[in-house]
This record gives sequence, structure tokens and C-alpha cells, in this order.
Amino acid sequence: MGPTAAGKTDLAIKLAQDYPVEIISVDSALVYRGMDIGTAKPEPAVLEQYPHHLVNILEPTESYSVGDFRRDALGLMADITKRKKIPLLVGGTMLYFKALQQGLADLPEADKIVRAELDALASDKGLSYLHARLSEVDPISAKRIHPNDPQRIQRALEVYEITGKSLTELTNMTDNTIPYRVTKMILSPFDRAVLHQRIAERYKVMVASGFIDEVQNLFTNPDCHTELPAIRAVGYRQVWQYLAGEVDLPTSIDKAIIATRQMAKRQLTWLRAQNDGTWFDTGLGLPMDQVNNFLSDKLPELNINT
Repeated sequence: MGPTAAGKTDLAIKLAQDYPVEIISVDSALVYRGMDIGTAKPEPAVLEQYPHHLVNILEPTESYSVGDFRRDALGLMADITKRKKIPLLVGGTMLYFKALQQGLADLPEADKIVRAELDALASDKGLSYLHARLSEVDPISAKRIHPNDPQRIQRALEVYEITGKSLTELTNMTDNTIPYRVTKMILSPFDRAVLHQRIAERYKVMVASGFIDEVQNLFTNPDCHTELPAIRAVGYRQVWQYLAGEVDLPTSIDKAIIATRQMAKRQLTWLRAQNDGTWFDTGLGLPMDQVNNFLSDKLPELNINT
């Protein structure tokens, strides 16, 4: 686990070389085909040598819910353990990790009428009004959901309007913990400035590597639009704005870097609440000695080859 640009994929590859593991991606953007550069997806040769489950399984025009991930991940984990290997879950989509560990609440299906009413309120009074409304009925969710995240604000309010109970209340009523012993390794440069620098440098490398052309292919696809989860991904939506003529390229790059740093901040906030996680500083590279020592103590049955 870790924020973006923390070195998670590099560590996963290292572990796959010495450990009896199979990698399961925990990333809401890596599921999409044709979204390679902007998601920092491993190169095809790497994926061939070290397969990542739940990568390149959907078109960008399709949706992939948290429930879809939990179902697929649990199925893969069962299959992997049957083959006497260990699932290695790697990624930065914290909502996926949370759903996998804690289960999903029995939430109502989407209601077109309620959603239309919420859309009308957003158009008339603004998204800030909806977020303020959410703060009244579900302050915990309002604190967790960013004020500029229309999809999640709308869903939380929709759940309340349909059931009369908050999303937080319904979630707390759920107990579907997974039947596995979980060992959590959290990676991040401990120096926030190092992480910020990595994010900026990586994004500029992406642009130089053809990221604009990658988004252009999506932009010219008549089935792609800004309401799709794939297009709302950080980085993609900022380039989309550039291609739509809403901002110039330097502004698009700046906005994407800022948005990525904000995402990393949210990821770190969630990770700090993982009291059973062990942190590793990746500011100077991968701390392999510390990782191997940790796993030798934590999982001695692995017979680790160091």
C-alpha cells in the first residue's frame, strides 16, 4: 500500500522474484486497456514476466465498481491460495483496500428520480450546496469525500434519501471481513518534499513519453466522455480539458501535478489510520533489507530467498 509514486510496483516485482506470490492490482485505473502512460502501468514485457491480475481487463468506456473489485479479488485470492501461493495485493486505491478488508454495506440500487433531483440541485445551487447538505446528514462521509467529487457526494446523498440512513451508518452495520491473515506494508518517502518532487518529475516524463497522444485517442473516441470513471482519473481529466480547449498545456500540466499531490495527501491520510500497517521509507529507493527482515519475522513459513 502507499501513495502514488511511492515505489509500490517496483517492490512488487522484487518480491515476485523471490517469494511464492502472485500480484493482484489494487488500482482503479490500471483495469483499463489503452490507459498505460498516465497510469504508470508496468511495461508489457514486465506484465508478461510478472503477471498482474486485474490489469487491462476493461475498455475505458466501461465501469468497474468497488463491489466488482472485491468480488474479483476474493475469487483470485481463493484461486491463488489453492495453488499454494500467496496473494500480493499492490496499489493505491484505498477504497478498494477498505472494501476488501471490511466488506461492503448492503446499499440500495441507484434511483434515477433521486439522482435527477440531485443533479438539478447541483446545477441550480452548486456542488458546494450538496456537500454542505451531506455534512448535515452524514458528517463523517462529508469529511471523507472531497467537496469537488460530484459522483461520491451524489451517491452518499442518494443513499440517505432512499433509506433514511447515512452511508456511514449503513457501512458500520456491515461485517464481511476476509478469511485471511493480512500483512500490511506501507511504502512512502517519509519526506513529503521528496514525494512531491517525484510526482512532478513522473508526470513530466509521462507527457514527454506520449501521454497527450494517449488521451487524444480517448478524446476522439465518440463513446468516451467526461462522466466516465476512466476519464475522471487524475491526469486524464486535466489533459482532456486541454484537448477541449479549456486550458493551455502548461496549465493542464500544473493542474494535473497539483491534483496528483492532493490525491497523495488523501491516500496518506487514510494510510495513517492503518494501525496494523508497517511503514517503509522509500525516499532513497527500495529498502529491501528492511522488507526482507520484516517478512522473515512476520511470515517465516515463506522460506524467503534473500
